[in-house]
Amino acid sequence: MKAKRIGALVLSSLMAMSMMACGDSAGSESSDAGASTEGTATEMQGSVEGELTVCIWDENQRPGLQEIIDEWSAESGVKATIQVVGWDDYWTLLEAGASGGELPDVFWMHSNQAQKYMENDMLMDLTDKIAASDKIDMSNYYEGIVDLYQSDGKQYAVPKDIDTIALWYNKTIFDEMGVAYPDETWTWDDFVDAAAKLTNEDHWGYAIAPSNNQDSFYNAVYSMGGEIINEDKTASGYDNPNTVKAIQMFVDMVQDGSCPDLNTVSETKPDVLFESGKVAMVTQGSWMVAAFKDNEYTAANCDVAVLPKDATTGKRVSIYNGLGWAASATTKNPDAAWSLIEWLGSKEMQEKQAELGVTMSAYKGCSDLWVNCTDVFDLNGHMKMLDADLVFRPYSKYTTVWEDMQTEKLKDAWTGEKDVPTVCQEICDSMNQTLSEE
Repeated sequence: MKAKRIGALVLSSLMAMSMMACGDSAGSESSDAGASTEGTATEMQGSVEGELTVCIWDENQRPGLQEIIDEWSAESGVKATIQVVGWDDYWTLLEAGASGGELPDVFWMHSNQAQKYMENDMLMDLTDKIAASDKIDMSNYYEGIVDLYQSDGKQYAVPKDIDTIALWYNKTIFDEMGVAYPDETWTWDDFVDAAAKLTNEDHWGYAIAPSNNQDSFYNAVYSMGGEIINEDKTASGYDNPNTVKAIQMFVDMVQDGSCPDLNTVSETKPDVLFESGKVAMVTQGSWMVAAFKDNEYTAANCDVAVLPKDATTGKRVSIYNGLGWAASATTKNPDAAWSLIEWLGSKEMQEKQAELGVTMSAYKGCSDLWVNCTDVFDLNGHMKMLDADLVFRPYSKYTTVWEDMQTEKLKDAWTGEKDVPTVCQEICDSMNQTLSEE
């Protein structure tokens, strides 16, 4: 069986896995194996005079960001060192730091958590500083990311990046199976058909786990005319027939064997299966480029294309998200913290972030430089998704509550214990209860 053949290739790939960047805590299946946990509670405390603590969760981004920050340190005379803390530990330590009044000086904020931190006055209010800045103009950033970090008319973070989702594929497997590479003509029907043709005893056509939301099924849901949450964040979209249709497509692929079963993707995440040559396709975020580039197998065998479009709606949708640079409301060095955030958000440093291949940039137009950060892959697959139907990643005040529930309930559909319409209705009911309490 394929599940028994993962073996050494998977074990080697585990060493190269990336921490999730712009996905969600349970949702994006980028692993935390590549993320350092060298940041401790003590290291995450506020800075002494003349120094700043900077905290992130993605080891792959550290080298480029440290280079950018070192330039700021050379100009400002303030030392700033990045500490990398794995995703789960990151939020645990931030929460502990917030309770104790000792957050890092500067750190990443995410859509899953932003509202809680803003509403509880844990982040520095940047509104007046932005208004007085000659480097930061919020109209230069993608609106959805700007709005994400606003509360009661105040701005609490400067956008760091934007991500898009694209279809990554194994050229070697496609060639061996005689299947044409994905292109802009592909519909979701073509995708399903190709996945079946690419499946044999050695590999599956595609891999998805119930927690792969932003990077996988959310895109199909919105492409097909469904939704996860309504526009004013008051009701679930899981009772929308088109949402059910999209979920059913992926569950059918699991049931017919084109995708690995729940046990397999629970033990070995889809991106690791892809890095091991065990699946022909995955849908993944632009934050995975560094990890895939550094993985010997994917660098030699894989490439990236745009996502399929829906045959009925004609929509090709990428769910996008963006991190924000935020500062602690209680930092002992507020002027230096703002100076660093202003530097990181400036056009020049956003361009450098793209050139170094750290991530795509939240500053409009700067990501054109990102596409040339490597010659290993044709990153136009991700860049073209910026021109698709962009939908901001679904979120609300208690995103983590209903997303964790969503993941758990979808497992029943993956295993066939319950049918998809039943599971979607259960998610809808539970999600609506959570939203009613926000």
